[in-house]
Amino acid sequence: MPRVYATPAQLAAWTGEPAPPDAERLLARASEDVDDVLLCAVYATTAAGMPTDPAVVQALADATCAQVEYQLATGDDGTGATGRWGSVSIGPVTLGERRDAPAAAGDVDLAPRAHRALRRAGLLPGVIW
Repeated sequence: MPRVYATPAQLAAWTGEPAPPDAERLLARASEDVDDVLLCAVYATTAAGMPTDPAVVQALADATCAQVEYQLATGDDGTGATGRWGSVSIGPVTLGERRDAPAAAGDVDLAPRAHRALRRAGLLPGVIW
């Protein structure tokens, strides 16, 4: 069974908005993204692979909620198929058809706030001492 690090209630508290109808699916996919960037992280877990340290539990919940918030803001449905923007104008500057994507199929487009939550908890860059 996949690990899900946050609940719809936590997502609503994080965003300050009601959780979307598909919050459980979005949180499951965001949890997978968080797992992917934690491949070298070392922390205590239960037999089911869930963290036991309250600080790590909170960091993973925060990172998961930040990832969903980021995906919703960029128009991504959690599949990674949606681009960042089609065109942007700032004063006299116009940029168009930029489509950001992870550098390789296995890379994760991790939300900046998710990255910071994991880094603050000491889970990134995943160095084993």
